[in-house]
Amino acid sequence: MSVDQETFADRYPQEAELVRRAFLVAFTALGLGALFGIFQALHRTNVLRIIPSTDYYTALTAHGVLLAIVFTIFYLVGLYQWAVTRSLDRSPTNINFTRAWLTLMTVGSAITGVTILLGFVDQIGISADVLFTFYAPLQAHPLFYTGLVVFIIGTWLAGVDWFRTWLHWKQDNPDERIPLQTFMVLTTMIMWYIATIGVAIAVLFFLLPWSLGLIDTVNPLLTRTLFWFFGHPVVYFWLLPAYMLWYTVLPKLAGGRLFSDPLARVVFVLFVLLSTPVGIHHQYVDPGIAEGFKFIAMTNTMFLLLPSLLTAFTVVASMEHGARQRGGEGLFGWLTALPWRDPAFTGMALAGLMFAAGGFSGMINAGMNINYLIHNTLWVPGHFHLTVGTAVALTMMAGTYWLWPQLTNRRLYSRPIGLLQVVMWFGGMALMSNSMHVAGLYGVPRRTAEPQYAGFDFNTAFGSMAELNIQLAVGGTLLFVSTLLFLGNLTLSLGNPKVEGLGQSLPEPLSGAEDSPRVLDNMRLWAGIALVLVVLAYVLPLGAIIQNGGLFGTGGDAYPVSVLGTFDGLDAVLELLGVGR
Repeated sequence: MSVDQETFADRYPQEAELVRRAFLVAFTALGLGALFGIFQALHRTNVLRIIPSTDYYTALTAHGVLLAIVFTIFYLVGLYQWAVTRSLDRSPTNINFTRAWLTLMTVGSAITGVTILLGFVDQIGISADVLFTFYAPLQAHPLFYTGLVVFIIGTWLAGVDWFRTWLHWKQDNPDERIPLQTFMVLTTMIMWYIATIGVAIAVLFFLLPWSLGLIDTVNPLLTRTLFWFFGHPVVYFWLLPAYMLWYTVLPKLAGGRLFSDPLARVVFVLFVLLSTPVGIHHQYVDPGIAEGFKFIAMTNTMFLLLPSLLTAFTVVASMEHGARQRGGEGLFGWLTALPWRDPAFTGMALAGLMFAAGGFSGMINAGMNINYLIHNTLWVPGHFHLTVGTAVALTMMAGTYWLWPQLTNRRLYSRPIGLLQVVMWFGGMALMSNSMHVAGLYGVPRRTAEPQYAGFDFNTAFGSMAELNIQLAVGGTLLFVSTLLFLGNLTLSLGNPKVEGLGQSLPEPLSGAEDSPRVLDNMRLWAGIALVLVVLAYVLPLGAIIQNGGLFGTGGDAYPVSVLGTFDGLDAVLELLGVGR
């Protein structure tokens, strides 16, 4: 068998086994999360109530944590382990260390997941109905926070493992540019290390001691702000594995090559710099944060449009190049030359299309004045089901159709079923997300088992609430069936015999790393600038919150209303800068 025909499993059997383990946990979480998702879709629309409303919030917490944390991040570590090993053509420095952090993540997920699920059993007295946004004043059992700590430590060690592997490679290749996939992994982990500072402080110093009874109170605004310090960049932690597949695998599936390696590197650097200093845009309605800080967060958020626009240009240009290599002609005629019968390609392409729609609704979320209209309404989950629920999840499922034979030496059980599955996901999400966005504009609340208040009617400009509920229920059902098709297709694929010659190489970009400045590979520089931007964005707001509300929520006035009136230390800062106010 030639080198070109060798799969990842042929060259790196131990690493392939670890990637499969990570995917197994990810897809188990996907199945459970989808089950709780259909419970919610049918419950809140009053189509079918399988569980009582008192258990709805346990299901909602399980749905959010299992899908937004366990599924996405376990898929990420599996994909990234494949990417680092493949692009550096090198095994980890110590495979037992790799096994250790994956085990740690699995144990942490199990602890947190079981704690949530025990909420269905009232007799036990253990619960964690705190939703995915687990800040105070909601309180979970200590095991919930303990599992999160173990899980996050595991992700930190994963980053250490990948940086060690890269540094050893660099010693052997001192003059080589960082391979693109490894570059993507390293920049993602720099962002993750910075982002998890907030949630680590919130859990270790406030929420866990509070749940253990070691402290009596916490400052809810402080824990909420620390959560969103982490809660917005985690969106890009989910998204960047999808970007990796769009940049490195999708062009090959289209029949061409990546348009520009340098543009891809710029995009990942921009996410390192811009993803964390924007979390306060989730807190526009919080009275304890000054309007000036919110305005700064809004401005910072708008800069994040740049890497998304660069990605749209680069990925579409790569697809067009592939289509024209396949004989596509005309201004738009090349679209018909793309391999739409390939579930891996079609799934990723449809996910990218949904991400564009999610970007438009995200601009509404980011704007202060119009955010007030849709805050805490069903619009918000409508938005993130387009982003993490489709751009990320559908790309991960579609990418698995291409990657699975490389990891198992077994052909996919059924490409037609795969194609049906990705199209069904797209259609189901189009229905469900549309109904959520429209209902949100009419004021329908999120995070509730009983959205229809007694004696109150939501007035619609067209159609009716019944129609929107039908869309939501049908869309949610299609998503659940799509999940079953995906998991069933992979499971049946394991019954296929092992064969040789399934290897797939990734082509070199049209414009390679040599066309980009070497400063892009300077990880220390970008990490340093990112930390400075985070300090500039958060030191004053956090100082104001602590000064006015107390470190543990025992302060007096918790509702400052202006930047200059919220932080007495600002005078000292301005004096150091030589500026008066």
